[in-house]
Amino acid sequence: MLFLYNVLLLFASQIVKLLALFSPKIKLFVDGRKTVFEALTSKINPEDKTIWFHAASLGEYEQGLPVIEKIKIQFPNHKIVLTFFSPSGFEVRKNNTIADVTIYLPLDTKSNAKEFLKLVHPELVFFIKYEYWPNYLNELKKANIKTYLISGIFRENQAFFKWYGGFYRNALKAFDYFFVQNESSKLLLQKLGFTNVKISGDTRFDRVVAILERDNSLDFIKQFKNNTTTIVIGSSWPKDESLLVNYINETAENVKFIIAPHNIKAEQIQELKKSISKKTILFSEKENVDLSQYDVLIIDTIGILTKIYSYADIAYVGGGFGNPGVHNILEPATFGIPIVVGPNFSHFAEAIALVHQEGCVSISNQNDLDDAFSNLISNEDIRHEKGHICSTFVQMNKGATDIILKHINNN
Repeated sequence: MLFLYNVLLLFASQIVKLLALFSPKIKLFVDGRKTVFEALTSKINPEDKTIWFHAASLGEYEQGLPVIEKIKIQFPNHKIVLTFFSPSGFEVRKNNTIADVTIYLPLDTKSNAKEFLKLVHPELVFFIKYEYWPNYLNELKKANIKTYLISGIFRENQAFFKWYGGFYRNALKAFDYFFVQNESSKLLLQKLGFTNVKISGDTRFDRVVAILERDNSLDFIKQFKNNTTTIVIGSSWPKDESLLVNYINETAENVKFIIAPHNIKAEQIQELKKSISKKTILFSEKENVDLSQYDVLIIDTIGILTKIYSYADIAYVGGGFGNPGVHNILEPATFGIPIVVGPNFSHFAEAIALVHQEGCVSISNQNDLDDAFSNLISNEDIRHEKGHICSTFVQMNKGATDIILKHINNN
């Protein structure tokens, strides 16, 4: 099966090059990998000590950041090498200051894995949440390099637990230790014979708790809010926006809206703005304008949504009408804000828990959305109660990073 995997991977690499002619995102995926080895040669010397972190995309990077920060403090003489698989992670965080080298991970061929490890020669390796590349893992095991999975999630439908997944199961032997998020992941690994497993929880909780310690002020948001009840809509998709715009246009409540769409392409932003009948302005139009006079602010930039959540009285987190589902609800939750999401949240343990605890409200249609917003706007006590449930949930689940670092330091 490993032979077949390698053949299919080589075939896929050629198909991707062809698709890159038609897709800007896939072109980034292909072009970004062309100079990886050259970059590693110029930035890492043979005598350098290094630690390698791999994140599939932006969410995994944010998830691993608390561990990266503490490892960097603990190993100040090591260079941090950060790899991404997806352009949506690399392009947003390629200029981060936490890593010494940030690059795409070359495709998982045996020759790429050997060359990558020869140039990086890491002492420690961390894979964040998932992405198990068999050739990289096999080469790490051969080189006897300490390798860890952090904030891991395992599900029965993964290849490891299928009849054909033997070569994937074998690749898992590269991990010195698995730090998983929940009991079900631990039990699944134990069924495969792995005992080097610990439930550490999710490092994202540590990440969002740390947000409270920084300066989250944005003067232009304060001016727009103007002491008015404000709903912040984060990472919205068109299916979310069709319901939200209906509510915005029809509500008589004294409330303001900040919309930060998932996609900020200019034409889609303009379509969204045109669909709203209330007084609306874009982030890019805010200079020399009295924002307090507007009802809706559309954020046509990236990187500031987390700070914007700190001004919210209510948050709507998008993605819940699509697949795999709702985006990150922990960022608004850490600020003690009641949250509204769409119906698709079953892939995310924190969303399941907060819906069950009633800090988060799941809606399925226009009537649900209207009722949820109206109830939260009109009843301040309910708003505060649900917000308190959210912030308490985050605080109760922090600490995964310390569990991981304690184990590493003792072994």
